[in-house]
Amino acid sequence: MASSQVNVFGNTYSVLGVMDMAKKPEMGIPDNYIRPEREALIRCDESTPLPEIPILDFKSLVCGNNRDTELEKLYTACKDWGFFQVVNHGVNPQLLEKLKVEVEKFFELPIEEKKKYQIRPGDVQGYGSVIRCKDQKLDWGDRFYMLINPIQRRKSYLFPELPQSLRNTLESYFTELRKLGMTLLGLLGQAISMDMKEVEELFDDGMQSMRMTYYPPCPQPEQVEGLTPHSDANGITILHQINGVEGLEIKKGGVWIPVTFHPNAFVVNVGDIMEILSNGAYTSVEHRAAVNKEKERISIAMFFNLKLEAEIGPVKRLISPENPSLFKSMQMEDYVKDFFSRNLNGKSNLEKMRIKRFDARNSAAYAKAPPLPSADEDSSDSSSDDSSEEIFVESVAVAPPSSDPSFDLSAKTSSSEDDSTSYEQEGQAQ
Repeated sequence: MASSQVNVFGNTYSVLGVMDMAKKPEMGIPDNYIRPEREALIRCDESTPLPEIPILDFKSLVCGNNRDTELEKLYTACKDWGFFQVVNHGVNPQLLEKLKVEVEKFFELPIEEKKKYQIRPGDVQGYGSVIRCKDQKLDWGDRFYMLINPIQRRKSYLFPELPQSLRNTLESYFTELRKLGMTLLGLLGQAISMDMKEVEELFDDGMQSMRMTYYPPCPQPEQVEGLTPHSDANGITILHQINGVEGLEIKKGGVWIPVTFHPNAFVVNVGDIMEILSNGAYTSVEHRAAVNKEKERISIAMFFNLKLEAEIGPVKRLISPENPSLFKSMQMEDYVKDFFSRNLNGKSNLEKMRIKRFDARNSAAYAKAPPLPSADEDSSDSSSDDSSEEIFVESVAVAPPSSDPSFDLSAKTSSSEDDSTSYEQEGQAQ
């Protein structure tokens, strides 16, 4: 049955998903979905409750009486967890309910209808999953991914061809999330001593994309992954759990922890780019999605990235002889091409950007690095892994945030709203 959902494009395959397969559990789980190496969740009992990611109040962050305290909570959450939940975010509950209905209807479309949106050869946008090698393991889920900003980069056969009611609802949702996302990025920047102008130069009208995912029930959920363990390559991600079924898991302290969603909250996580910009002060955390034995799970994630013409690298004001650069710099467009050329694999994307021992010769970090071994010394352990040749300089903590009177949040929210309106009008015009 699965073979009818696969198109061969030379040496590549495009798989639509597993929804139809999941409707026939008696067929079992195909080998290319089974993950025997899947790491188990943390074990807890009543005496040791599960740790929970921080919950932050957006209104208090923006205009509360104790903004410095709230900003420090945000900084600590991003440093220690890389994840937080945001409540009182201001997104209309009626819009979220409408979004739930429309997204559910979209995934219920017949498979022949979904084929219109199937990922095309040489691309990553559309419905389905890209397969790059013969033995690649697949995720237990159906997903639809597309770039939504800049407007002119949208695919003509994706967003404009979605059912009109879904298209209109998504456009309204994107408008609301842009305002929220840009304000959060400004707060994250302020917490590491960036001013709003720097944040805007990097992120305003930057690359934004979204992914809708449907995780069908699985008869043996412990044997599959809904989404492969990875860290996000972007600035921040805002996740909305559409139907209330949980499944997000994060890796902290070497163990996997399930995330309990607060009602009406969005989950926000730091991506690799934000860890790079902060020079390691913030943490981009590995996460994955589990599936349920009895219930489907539906989510929508919106990804905020830099402008394509921007340069990725640690913010210059954070670099000093005492706090050397931990990461290389490169153009955003090259970074994006590199990311989409490979499969998800833990934090491998971020580690490619980290300054290693050889690279440190031309950085301030080299002065603090131990001397390179001689040929004789190096021969003592010829079986060691390549990773043993890397030097990872410990990040120096950025000073906790302080009040910045030039950071006008109310002005930013207003300008974001104006920008978002123009995006919506432009998108509807296509």
